[in-house]
Amino acid sequence: MKTTLDIASKFQNADDDQLAVDLTGQLELDGIVMLPSLISAEQLNSMQRAFETRLHRLRWNNLEGYQKTERYRHMVEDVLLLDQGFVDVGIHPLIKKVLNRYLGQQYALTEAKGWKSLPTKRDFHGWHGDAWYEQGATLEIPKEVKMAMYLTDVRSGAFNYIRGSHRKQHPRTVGNDEVENVSDSQITEMKGQAGTAFLFDTSGIHRQGVPMLEERRAIFYNYHDPGVSLQKEDLVYYRYHPLLLNAAFLGNLSDDDQRILGFGDKRNFLPGFERSSKPLGLYAAFQSVFNTQIFLADLVVRINSRLKRIFN
Repeated sequence: MKTTLDIASKFQNADDDQLAVDLTGQLELDGIVMLPSLISAEQLNSMQRAFETRLHRLRWNNLEGYQKTERYRHMVEDVLLLDQGFVDVGIHPLIKKVLNRYLGQQYALTEAKGWKSLPTKRDFHGWHGDAWYEQGATLEIPKEVKMAMYLTDVRSGAFNYIRGSHRKQHPRTVGNDEVENVSDSQITEMKGQAGTAFLFDTSGIHRQGVPMLEERRAIFYNYHDPGVSLQKEDLVYYRYHPLLLNAAFLGNLSDDDQRILGFGDKRNFLPGFERSSKPLGLYAAFQSVFNTQIFLADLVVRINSRLKRIFN
């Protein structure tokens, strides 16, 4: 099994002018490539602190927090709102140079989110390629690349990728029996320290490794052509909605940066969108209790005010 250290050593002595070309070549060959350090220790610390603020509680009402749609992961949506570093990474000059070569000039950053993955021995996020486009509408495999960055040291439960499996088939869930003959030497295991970043073609077969013995925090940025027709599931969920951005982080953007961040691009904007799924009955119960609490607090204020008028 190839590790991040093996991959990183290839680019330690690369000339700056050749680095993007070399990284693109590795991405084209293997479907995955380790990136050199993209941010300073200070930037990483700031990003870690901002991410931490979303992990204290489940998001509800006016309390910021994480979303939870599965047992072993807490999801942090729209990380570009949290810290300057999250924006800077998304439009990092080196990443843009590699993506320009690999994806062409029509791509955009279509999603920026993160997860806290919980320790488990369960293989809950097994081998797959990322399905995102309407497969019945094309015979080709539209290109999509994700950038992943760890916000914690990852020594177990690391990202696994079968090198050379990209661009072979429309992405789908892949059973363990289908990869049982894949040798360990063909699998890249992306262990690394906080700040480790890599790019991968999402059509390649990949998974979250098991077991995960420690909590893992990571962000994943999604780049593809927003003009490609999306699969129905993502339209219903409104997954690739226009990015939510913090104005404080948007100074000194080039025209290319604005294109990548989707300035003025309304192709995947759905006016007045509302999810069709109904909230759980427990949600209604919590809402009722909360409304009662607000009512009682207001009642106490009114009673105290009346008592003051009576006795003063």
